[in-house]
Amino acid sequence: MLELASVRRRSLQARAHAIKPTVWIGTAGLWEGIIHELEQGLKSHELIKVKVSSDERETRNALLEEICERLDAAPVQHIGKILVIYRPKPDKTVSDIISQRKERKSHRIKPRAV
Repeated sequence: MLELASVRRRSLQARAHAIKPTVWIGTAGLWEGIIHELEQGLKSHELIKVKVSSDERETRNALLEEICERLDAAPVQHIGKILVIYRPKPDKTVSDIISQRKERKSHRIKPRAV
């Protein structure tokens, strides 16, 4: 499980405030389909919210811990039935960075002559 410094955790909590839950875990609990959706969400967004239907706080804590262990993610926050999970995206390759720079240059607006 990934560990976060308290400053980083607070920053992520602030970012997560505006995010809506992307995955709901129902009464069936954690199964492979849910794990797959969590994996996809973390790959594309890094920071996700998960809503859990269980009323038991211990059950939600256990789910948060299991999710973070299986996906090598960090628990950010657990408030009520909402869990916030973070996993940084893998480092970009040099070719990704170069292609992004080229895209930015091609989208620049050229000044008009007056």
